[in-house]
Amino acid sequence: MKIRILLICVCLTANLFAQTFQNISIEGHRGARGYVPENTIPSFIKALEQGADTLELDVVISQDNKIVVSHEPWFSHLISTKPDGNLITADKEKDFNIYKMKYAEVKKFDVGNIGNKDFPQQTKMKVYKPLLGDVFKEINKYAKRKKLKAVRFNVEIKSNPLWDNIFTPTPEVMAKMVYQEILKHKMQNNVIVQSFDVRQLQELRKMPIKLPLALLVGNKDGIEKNIEKLGFIPDTYSPHFSLVDEAMISYCQKNNMKIVPWTVNEIADLEKMKKFKLDGIITDYPDRAIQIFRK
Repeated sequence: MKIRILLICVCLTANLFAQTFQNISIEGHRGARGYVPENTIPSFIKALEQGADTLELDVVISQDNKIVVSHEPWFSHLISTKPDGNLITADKEKDFNIYKMKYAEVKKFDVGNIGNKDFPQQTKMKVYKPLLGDVFKEINKYAKRKKLKAVRFNVEIKSNPLWDNIFTPTPEVMAKMVYQEILKHKMQNNVIVQSFDVRQLQELRKMPIKLPLALLVGNKDGIEKNIEKLGFIPDTYSPHFSLVDEAMISYCQKNNMKIVPWTVNEIADLEKMKKFKLDGIITDYPDRAIQIFRK
């Protein structure tokens, strides 16, 4: 009888563990950057094919006030070629400032044909930086066609004080633009907006419709100081995975914050993250996260 009860307890514990891991959001970082050029529609589709339920992406602003999906507000020499096919050098990349280009010009640059040396498994392909609105439309059409659950988008606003009016608008302007684009496409129930720049989150908090907000953190100042700098408790705290410990998890739980570390790529690191009670995981390899947290 005792053995039977013990077996039942073990089974219940295993089921509870499985349910917990099933609830963890798998976020494709810039899509599935490990396999397909980052922040492109093919990369986002690849992430969904591999089982991601959330797509993490970055946004900047063009000269004609279009919201462009791009990690930098310029064309990185690591992934980009000019419209004539020539390479962009590291010392000149910031000359190709997206904030000073109309989107029609931005679209002529290729961001996938040379691949990315940091991701040797990445497929090389001719592809351009899309608009945020086009990503919403194309991914939602894909999800409907494939009968997937509603896709969530984790939209990172790229900015810092040194870029104001040089590479990006001021936070007052930029945050409002992103907010309005999200509402325009009726995506307010399917997005979270994140940033390292607390000013962006502070501006979004002022908006009449409250969007879920996430504070990105890469420093070692500690969670309390980072929250103090922000000035309010965000919906999500998103640190580099190397910063996660039990004290951080406890703080988030006590303050009703979700915790979603970035960017966890190696199997060994994913395994380490599995011991913590997380709400999500951001990765360039969604299939690896699925392997650890879903199977």
